[in-house]
Amino acid sequence: MSPVKPIKTFRDLLSFLTIIPVGGKEDFIFTTAEHVYLFPIIGGFIGVLSAAYFVGSGYIVRFLLGLVNSVIALPTDFLSKLAVAAMTVAFLLVITGLQHFDGLIDLGNAVGLGNLHDRKMVAHAWTVTYAGAVLATAVEFAAFVGLFFISPLFAFGAIIAAEVSAKLAMVTIVWVGKPTHKGLGSIFLAKAKKKLNLIAYALSVLIVYPFFAFSLNPILGLIGIAIVLVSIPVALVMEKVSENVFGGVSGDTIGATNEVARAVTLILLGVLTVLAILK
Repeated sequence: MSPVKPIKTFRDLLSFLTIIPVGGKEDFIFTTAEHVYLFPIIGGFIGVLSAAYFVGSGYIVRFLLGLVNSVIALPTDFLSKLAVAAMTVAFLLVITGLQHFDGLIDLGNAVGLGNLHDRKMVAHAWTVTYAGAVLATAVEFAAFVGLFFISPLFAFGAIIAAEVSAKLAMVTIVWVGKPTHKGLGSIFLAKAKKKLNLIAYALSVLIVYPFFAFSLNPILGLIGIAIVLVSIPVALVMEKVSENVFGGVSGDTIGATNEVARAVTLILLGVLTVLAILK
């Protein structure tokens, strides 16, 4: 195999899943659809960038709050965790170009409407309904809460795990779902190599385990794997939701699944921190 092909594949996947300007070719959507099983690798890459942002912004925010605290007494620990969690969620939304967030809004827009035709129409309209705004805000707030409570001792690995989980959920819903109509979602569901999708699960384990096992201990490495694999039932639930709302899986619900799986993963990691399991 020519070394150029893997480089092109990685570049096309990065072009599709992020706003990083790597110069993907015009066929990058088809390349991405054919290599869905590699999504966890891009998730790991996004996770590393986001985790580095989390750590770096934490130092800067604590420094600035320390300066202010020398003049006015402030709850610096609380405020720094609050600010860094919010900034990291914003970073994740921006680096992915808000495309998954848009899918979450479109799903919310359609929920509760009377018939299938109206639900499909509103999902493609340039509008944000009350339901869409509430759903999107609730999911991202859940991700924020999870980040707020996650122990700084393993926040780096946790953020990577959350992003790998989000991408694994996308692989899963593409694998099990059926398309609603011809469009972006149908391209993925048609071109995804079903058997190769098994690779995504192995990749997710290989990416996540070291960050938990090496920084903590091997037993907690297994907990990290279990947390990431929670994305599978999340994706299955999202597939059922999409089936009920749209009659199948669309590009919007694939994107929405990314956001929901990330939020669920972060919440679970936050809960484990509060319970002192991961401290």
